[in-house]
Amino acid sequence: MAHSDKPVSEFSEAEAAETLAALAEEIAGHDRRYHAEDAPTISDAEYDALRRRNLAIERAFPQLVRDDSPSRKVGAAPSGRFAKVPHAVPMLSLDNAFYDEDVEDFARRVRRFLGLNDGAKLAITAEPKIDGLSLSLRYERGELVRAATRGDGAIGEDVTANALVIEDIPHRLHGWKPDVFEVRGEVYMSHADFAALNERLAAGAEPVAEAGEDADGEAQSAQPTARQFANPRNAAAGSLRQKNPEITRSRPLRFFAYAWGEASQLPGKTQEEVVEALGRAGFVTNLQPQEGRDAPLMQRFETVEGLIRHYHLIEEQRASLGYDIDGVVYKVDDLEQQRELGFVSRSPRWAIAHKFPAERATTTVQAIDINVGRTGKLAPLARLQPVTVGGVVVSNVTLHNEDYIEGRDSDGNPIREGRDIRIGDTVVIQRAGDVIPQVVDVVLEKRPADAVPYDFPKQCPVCGSKAVREINPRTGRLDSVRRCTAGLTCPAQGREGLKHFVSRHAFDIVGFGETYIEALFDAGLVHEPADIFKLEFEPLKAALEQRRHALSDARRGVDAEVKKAAKKPETSKAIDNLLAAIDDRRSIALDRFIFALGIPEIGETTAKALARHFDDVRGVIQGIDAARDSQASEVWAELNALEGIGAKSFERLMEVGEDKLGDPLWLPTKDGELGLSAKQRVALRERFADEAGIRAGLAAAQAGRPGEAYLALSRDSDIGTVATLSLIHFFEEEHNRRAVQALLDAGVSTVNKRVKVPASSPVAGKTIVFTGSLERMSRDEAKAMAEELGAKAAGSVSKKTDLVVAGPGAGSKLTTATELGIEVITEDQWFERIGR
Repeated sequence: MAHSDKPVSEFSEAEAAETLAALAEEIAGHDRRYHAEDAPTISDAEYDALRRRNLAIERAFPQLVRDDSPSRKVGAAPSGRFAKVPHAVPMLSLDNAFYDEDVEDFARRVRRFLGLNDGAKLAITAEPKIDGLSLSLRYERGELVRAATRGDGAIGEDVTANALVIEDIPHRLHGWKPDVFEVRGEVYMSHADFAALNERLAAGAEPVAEAGEDADGEAQSAQPTARQFANPRNAAAGSLRQKNPEITRSRPLRFFAYAWGEASQLPGKTQEEVVEALGRAGFVTNLQPQEGRDAPLMQRFETVEGLIRHYHLIEEQRASLGYDIDGVVYKVDDLEQQRELGFVSRSPRWAIAHKFPAERATTTVQAIDINVGRTGKLAPLARLQPVTVGGVVVSNVTLHNEDYIEGRDSDGNPIREGRDIRIGDTVVIQRAGDVIPQVVDVVLEKRPADAVPYDFPKQCPVCGSKAVREINPRTGRLDSVRRCTAGLTCPAQGREGLKHFVSRHAFDIVGFGETYIEALFDAGLVHEPADIFKLEFEPLKAALEQRRHALSDARRGVDAEVKKAAKKPETSKAIDNLLAAIDDRRSIALDRFIFALGIPEIGETTAKALARHFDDVRGVIQGIDAARDSQASEVWAELNALEGIGAKSFERLMEVGEDKLGDPLWLPTKDGELGLSAKQRVALRERFADEAGIRAGLAAAQAGRPGEAYLALSRDSDIGTVATLSLIHFFEEEHNRRAVQALLDAGVSTVNKRVKVPASSPVAGKTIVFTGSLERMSRDEAKAMAEELGAKAAGSVSKKTDLVVAGPGAGSKLTTATELGIEVITEDQWFERIGR
């Protein structure tokens, strides 16, 4: 997800709110993929950087802290496959340390909070951070009664039946029967057991999951093959979260205990004493010496130097442990001091995780392939001579984008000291966070003499259409991603584009779900949207039957719709209903038609704005053509978007006459007739190098002014420059035009019911934010109602907000509105105000 990377100190409040919203969505997605789907897509370091960015913005703008802020959440919501279990004591996460200095800072913070001087003793334990799946075991009167995953920290999944078949988990506590005691620890799998399991899975000697059940993060998320796990953590998580406990029993799962939750009594006054008691109760802990080691891996220290020495000792032993760890956890030993320190946000003040740097290896680049994603993104992938990194065989690695291949970031700064990546190069591979491999360096001394810089394609390698990089109007820089402009007709994008086309906010064809798209696409019946409106009964029935048999043979029920398709044949009535639903959508609102095309940057709001400008589809195409013919030059667009040059200053620059452009004094070192600030003059000089360059750049920008047709769209706040350029690129491709015309030829027509704002509308022209739990309408209904009355529904509160409608549970948005003096009303008062 794209969000601003500018310094927090330069944020406006609106920019901060927008970035926090983007970060909340992005981090929630990563939490879901890691905790619920067992399929992380970014490294620990990248994830930690996102959280640090979020926290920095929240500290600078405390009034903008969101209800769904990552700083208030742990893990991800339970998947729904198991019963939900509320945790009596939340299962929190830990703050991270990456350098020795971070550990020193942690100790100083603890001392300061406790009021301890430098001479006072402070005992802290250090133990390995196991890379597995967190589990809470509830014992009542010494008997195991429930086992639950972390979930979102407050609510987990009930996996009791599965936990009972893990040998390391005792069914009853040895020699101890407290009323309630929750043991917490990590389910994991050793390297040797992981390798043996993958061999059995690859050979088909062991089931991936119970017949008819989703493996939920197993084979589907594993990358090496369709029937293997990607790494030991995925293997442990997927094996524990099985509906059939017998599959869990067959998997070599282990358990380390290191903490506790709710407890009616504690068997000690320190962290070390309680963990020692867990060992006596029948659990494996890191206080117990392991095979081949004289000293336990968990130890207690009274100096920071001792903690750091132990960290580096464990780091040296890491490869020989036989299981994955990703750092060392430090905890204040005294439990009374822990209680005094308490918690902040999502983590305790008395603990921190000191993460290890990623493991590295060297290999060669054999080829660079370009994959085209569902949104048209051209994603480069390096094919490598296979190499083992951290126990995993890596044979390919993402190269992100063309800037990354060239060895620079989006600002043009070197990320590998100027080293670009070429076919034949020897490269250093790092498994960042021990999950996602990446290239961190190129060994130039080993570069072949005939290696040439990689020429990133400017056309889509799948369909041959133009592939472009847009200019971001907020930064004036090229976006890092190059995208295929074909959209509807590119085979690489077709399947996902069709799913979008029939989705709820697009054509919304009742009953036409993803399963049908997959079946008809694979059968060759539907490759572009117009094909949907040409479907006939017999070919449709045959394709669905073929899909049903394939699913049944593979026993791959992925979701409710697929399971239904695999269980029984399509009836004639069902197919008749589907064809009727298709026929019912031959007449569609213009904004839905535009949105359904899946044009990059064209969301629902932009589609509605375009429907305000044009009467029908042909009008849209004619308007975009006119915008194309009158669009601005790249220099004009870049200068218009240059950071620090506002709209008024830009207009003044566009009015500077030729006499001033030739005058070396037209841009004085002090504010002159143009009224430019020092910051604006610096921005111009940084872009155009010197005074002569500035004059030449302004002259080129003036010559490249856009026409009215272009400005009519780009200056609409709901469309803007990026969307206008995206529309131009889309309709420049002849096959996109043909695909749109094919829809019209297939009998699809549009209606444009422009909203007529009632003359008496009390909210016309106002910006409204809905927050909290709405009880009488959905968010979509609330938004539509506001727009119908001539208002604009916004997602965040700012000084431009006129009204906030707050339901139960309203949080930071309500707080911000109150602080800014914005009017706040209830949902009932909203209906009273609009007279409904």
